[in-house]
Amino acid sequence: MNIESYRAYCIAKKGVTEEFPFGEQILVYKVMGKVFALTNVEEFGSINLKVDPEKGVELREQYASVQPGYHMNKKHWITVLIDGSIPDKLLKQWIDDSYQLVVSGLPKKQQAALQTL
Repeated sequence: MNIESYRAYCIAKKGVTEEFPFGEQILVYKVMGKVFALTNVEEFGSINLKVDPEKGVELREQYASVQPGYHMNKKHWITVLIDGSIPDKLLKQWIDDSYQLVVSGLPKKQQAALQTL
């Protein structure tokens, strides 16, 4: 996966915005104002994704390129190194999982608003 395909995949999701709240380098994707993915846009060496805590432990044990979330709550976030060891299909599934996890945590009113977009 390259930065262009990553950006296109994330922004195509319903209710997603692309922002740079931490300076010009850190690209953040939010759904209804809540972060589900972020990366350094200049380096694109890794992606931070939200995960279920148990799933995060499982992924870190199974894949050497999955680490505790860099500069994030390590229980709820993973950092996936973009080193070619994880197939794009799997990366996209993890992005989907992160998005769905954040959506499921939104208040019901926001979830309903998201469905109308």
